[in-house]
Amino acid sequence: MEYACVRTPSPPEFTGDLDSGVWSLAGWTADFRDIEGAERPDPGFQTQVKMLWDETYLYVGCTMEEPDLWATYDQRDMIVFHEHDFEVFIDPDGDGNEYYEIEINVLGTIFDLFLHRPYRSGGPAEHGWDTTGLKFAIHTDGTINDPEDRDRGWTVELAIPFADLKPPSIRADGTAWSLPPITEHQRAAVPCVGETWRINFSRVEWDLEVVDGGYQKIEGRPEYNWTWTPQWEINMHVPERWGLLRFVAE
Repeated sequence: MEYACVRTPSPPEFTGDLDSGVWSLAGWTADFRDIEGAERPDPGFQTQVKMLWDETYLYVGCTMEEPDLWATYDQRDMIVFHEHDFEVFIDPDGDGNEYYEIEINVLGTIFDLFLHRPYRSGGPAEHGWDTTGLKFAIHTDGTINDPEDRDRGWTVELAIPFADLKPPSIRADGTAWSLPPITEHQRAAVPCVGETWRINFSRVEWDLEVVDGGYQKIEGRPEYNWTWTPQWEINMHVPERWGLLRFVAE
């Protein structure tokens, strides 16, 4: 699948309305499907994304139907996909290596990491990489962590700085990576009109029950993984199966 990402003349205002302002220039993706493809059951709730870009940021807006707004992880780099979350995967040169993952939950907790190679090729994942210039807003239609009502959904807006999309040279423990040479374009991942990257999105959802007035995952049930483009297996780390992000002019 391919998405034509329009260059915006001004940044989105992050009001939560993805149909007005410059967001109206962007088209919606198809509804997310199960990560394993159309042979699996359709997702229970709708998820859609739209994107814009300028010389500084990739803008991502996602709207998600959700009857149970739930999250408890509130510290950066906690593994937020253990609860409901939204995830972005970006491979600027599309070679299947040196790619970035950003996850966020409804509380605004960020888990971000860089991978030199997919896990099946030895990784490793660098949890010390941070999108230090990331901007975001979360808008909820309902009440977080309140099982007494039925929520309607949440919207995430992200501004991902191109300047942050560069491989780290230092591990989180302060030691140096032994990296192969990279091009200047890889070092500063700023797109040009007509350029194509690899990108995908994932939404992780869990079956919940109410225990002592709060949400709790139902023991023994696996998570749901809903994605923009299917991976044909429960594994987001197959970058060659991600969709194509094509940067176009205004």
